[in-house]
Amino acid sequence: MTVQARKSEGGSYLTELSVEAARWLADADDSTTAPDPHQLLDAALAACTAITLRMYAARKGFPLEDVHVSIDHVERDGVYRMQRRLEFVGDLTEVQRTRLAEIADKCPVHKTLSGRIEIATETVVAPAA
Repeated sequence: MTVQARKSEGGSYLTELSVEAARWLADADDSTTAPDPHQLLDAALAACTAITLRMYAARKGFPLEDVHVSIDHVERDGVYRMQRRLEFVGDLTEVQRTRLAEIADKCPVHKTLSGRIEIATETVVAPAA
């Protein structure tokens, strides 16, 4: 699936993102209109972590009612450092909580961000409007 980004009405840098029928917005760092690209990156990790943990808990029969995932980040000396906080809701044992914390590192987005990433760029000329 291809993610597309296009200029959106309503702001200098407001950008509409889409994948198939889904649509959402992104904006520049100082915007309160929509998340900035780094917040979207953090959100991808948060969403993937929450989904992965709920799926695992359901498969294992853990009494996980919900999981709240918070991501903060800092950039310093060329390093983008993410801090993830997991809050488990439900009557879990210490062993179950420990196992869920381990599983959090196995979500696909965590694996992608922790692995090698290569970006290839192609340019094309758009037809005149």
